[in-house]
Amino acid sequence: MSNNLLPFSYRSILGIALPMMVSGFIQSIVLITNSAFISRYSVDGFDAVGNAGLVYITFFIMLMGMSDGAQILMARRIGEERKNAVGRQLLATWVVLAFMAVLFFVALKSLVPNLIQYFSLNKTVANLQIDYLSYRSFGLFFSFISLGLQAFYLAQGRTGVVLISALVTALSNILLDYLLIFGVGSFPEMGVAGAGLGACISEGLSMLFLLSYTRFSKSNVSFHLLQQVKGLGTEIKELLKVGIPLMLQSFSALFTWTLFFTWIEQMGQFALTVSQNIRSLYFLAFVPIWGFASTTKTYISQYIGAGKQIDLPKIQRRIQLLTLLFLALFFHGALLYPEALIGIINPHQEYLETSCAILQLIIGSVFIYGFVSVYFQTIHGSGNTLVSMAIEIFSVLVYMAFVYLFIKVLNFEIYYVWTVEYIYFGTMGLLSMGYLYFFTWNQKKI
Repeated sequence: MSNNLLPFSYRSILGIALPMMVSGFIQSIVLITNSAFISRYSVDGFDAVGNAGLVYITFFIMLMGMSDGAQILMARRIGEERKNAVGRQLLATWVVLAFMAVLFFVALKSLVPNLIQYFSLNKTVANLQIDYLSYRSFGLFFSFISLGLQAFYLAQGRTGVVLISALVTALSNILLDYLLIFGVGSFPEMGVAGAGLGACISEGLSMLFLLSYTRFSKSNVSFHLLQQVKGLGTEIKELLKVGIPLMLQSFSALFTWTLFFTWIEQMGQFALTVSQNIRSLYFLAFVPIWGFASTTKTYISQYIGAGKQIDLPKIQRRIQLLTLLFLALFFHGALLYPEALIGIINPHQEYLETSCAILQLIIGSVFIYGFVSVYFQTIHGSGNTLVSMAIEIFSVLVYMAFVYLFIKVLNFEIYYVWTVEYIYFGTMGLLSMGYLYFFTWNQKKI
C-alpha cells in the first residue's frame, strides 16, 4: 500500500470524519444560536435572516462545489504519489474561486435585491433580507481562500485543521452576533444587519487562521506551495472539468431550497416561521452526513488513483454503517424531545406543535439520505461528476414538480408539504445505486 494512502479501518475512517462532524456540529450550534438571537429580536428578522441566509448559501455552495472538485483532484494526485502536483492545483483553485467570488459579489449587490423585492409578499421581510446581504456578501472574498485551503487539507485527510478553523468561525460568530444584533456595550444595535456583519467578520478570522497555519506548518513543505505559479492552464482546465458539474449541482440543490422557501413565504408567515424552525434544526441532522461525505470523496479518489478498486465496496459499507450510527446520535432528539429543540430555536408557543410534528415527520427521510449519500459521494469521488450532476438535476426537477403540486395546486397544509423530502432523497438514492450497479465507474481518469 502507498505510504500516502489512507487506511480504511473503522478507526481510521472515524479519525478523518469525526473532526468534520464536530466542525459541522459547531456550525449547527452557530446556526441554532443565531436563530435564537434573531428570533428574540423580531419575528420578521428571524424570517428575513432565514431566507437571506439561503440566498447567500446558494452562492457559497457553488464555491464549495468547485472546491469539492479541487479536493477530488488533490486526493487523486496523492493516490498517484504526485504530491508536487497538489500545490499547483491549490493555486489553480484560488484563481478559479477568486473569479467566481467577484462575479457572485456583483450579483448579490446588484441583481439579487431586485429579485427579493419582486418575489417577496412581505416587503418588510424583503427589506430586512437586503440589509442582511449588504454585509454578508463581503464574506465571499474570505471564503474563496478558506475553501481552497480546506480542499487541500481534506484531500490529505487532515481534517483537524478544518475543525480548528470551524471553531474560530463559530466562537467569533456567536460573540459578534450577540454584540451586534442587540447592541451590547459600545457596540451599535444593528439587528439583522448585525447578524450579517458578524458572520462576515468571523469568516475573515477563519481565513486568517488557515493562511497562518499553512504558512508555518512544516507538514506542507513537500507540496511546494506557492513555488510554481506559472503555467496553471492545465490545472485550471482539469478543475473546471471536474468542478463545474459539482458547482452546478450544488447550485441547483440550494436554489431549489431557496425557491421552496419563497413559495412557503407566499403561504403566509405561520408556514414560513414553522419551516424556518425546521431549517435551523435540519442542519443538525446533516452533521454526520456531510462529515462522512468529505471522507467518502477522499477515500474513493485516493484508492482509485492507487489502483485499489477492490477495496471500494468495503469502504462504502463501513462509511454507511458509521453514518447511520452517528445520525442516531446527532438527531435522536427530533424523535424523543422535539419540543425542547424547537423551543431553543423559537420561544413563541404558537409555532411549537406544528414544528414538532414536521420535525418528527422528516426523520425517516434523513436516514434514507444518510444511507444513499455514500453512493452519491462515491460517484463524486470517482470523478464522474457529470453523472452526479445529472442525478442531482433530475432529482431536483422531480422534487420541484411535487413542491409546486403540493403548494400551488393542491394547497396542502405545511405539514404535508414537507413530505417532499422523501421524494427527493428517494429519487437521488435510486438513481445513484442504479448507476453504480449497471455502469463501469471506477476506472475514471482525471
